[in-house]
Amino acid sequence: MKTDFSIHFHLINSKINNKGLAPIYLRLTVNNKRVEYSISRRLEPKFWNSKTQRVMGTNRDSVEINNHIDNLKHKLNKIHQRLMDEDARISATSMINLLKGGGKKVRFILEIFKEHNERTDLLAGKDISVSTAKRYWTCYDHVKQFIEEEYRLEDYKLRDIDYRFVTKFEFFLKTVRICNHNSALKYINNFKKIIRIALANQWMDKDPFYNFKVKFEAVERDFLTAGEVETLYTKELHFDRLKVVRDMFVFSCYTGLAYSDVEKLTKADITIGIDGDKWISIKRTKTNTRSSIPLLPIAEEILNRYAYHPEVIRSEKLIPVFSNQKSNAFLKEIAIMCGITKPLTTHLARHTFATTITLTNGVPIESVSKMLGHKSLRTTQHYAKIVDRKVSDDMKVLKEKLDLQTKTNKTDSNNS
Repeated sequence: MKTDFSIHFHLINSKINNKGLAPIYLRLTVNNKRVEYSISRRLEPKFWNSKTQRVMGTNRDSVEINNHIDNLKHKLNKIHQRLMDEDARISATSMINLLKGGGKKVRFILEIFKEHNERTDLLAGKDISVSTAKRYWTCYDHVKQFIEEEYRLEDYKLRDIDYRFVTKFEFFLKTVRICNHNSALKYINNFKKIIRIALANQWMDKDPFYNFKVKFEAVERDFLTAGEVETLYTKELHFDRLKVVRDMFVFSCYTGLAYSDVEKLTKADITIGIDGDKWISIKRTKTNTRSSIPLLPIAEEILNRYAYHPEVIRSEKLIPVFSNQKSNAFLKEIAIMCGITKPLTTHLARHTFATTITLTNGVPIESVSKMLGHKSLRTTQHYAKIVDRKVSDDMKVLKEKLDLQTKTNKTDSNNS
């Protein structure tokens, strides 16, 4: 069946983004019926030649877009010829559908990523933590920026994502986004989950992560010594805001609770354990796992100190808490006052509980893991390595003392 068709490329100036780039559209007309189709390329309008329907210039971007336009023309001509040979009904819609993927819906990474994140938002605070949900959106923004800057596209076809795409994205995270190695790999893992969803739904034929190895670097976690905790706890502070933050920090040192867990701690979370003493029983915000922690005397003393605080009286909270950002800012002030050079943050208290308060004092690692609410003992074992290192350092000091004592004894013996 004879059909007339025409291909026309043009800019949609009404859709210029905040970077001043307009999308390029393909207008396919078959028997006087039109279909508009975005070719997933953007351009500054001043570089577009509407007469030739091409990009002016010979730089990399200009050549790439012009090649893409030529490729689309070539594909549409082949599609038209095939339909003619098959004596099939030809329409602008059918030709565009074949151009997009043989009649199958073409899936794009940002489209799938956004759908995943919107579902994840509905589960935030239930099946997953709010911070995890936010992290997926941050990763989405990174992928979006990467596609825009590396490929000059608004989105990227799932089926075109390969090993090279993944390695380029990792490089982008480390250079453009200035993420450290472990942070970059965490975002890679977020991205990998979206790829797994695509593979499970058979939207992709090959796994781009097949030969990609994720290996996190060991991180040296700081913690306070028993002496530093004592200095912090007994330091005379003259501002109520510093006292509250200091007490919240020390409370975390003796309970192992993260900032988000202390913030939501209520009177209902204090229970009587099998030993008849008070325990904290709470579901961790981050992992949604149950933590059961015996209330140590100093932690209980802090709770009693704030029992009649106005914020505690008018709510179900056990301890007044500033925002995490403010708390960390105030902790820097406190550290200077106490002569502590370590970077004092709310999370450092949790590390201190795991090392100085529990493992160093002989509490079995299995018990520490349960109190911290870790899903795996492997997570807790990192703290055990820190303690082993501390034991090693302590033994070196002892060895030096013994060597000095031996030398002193030899000197005394020789003199006599």
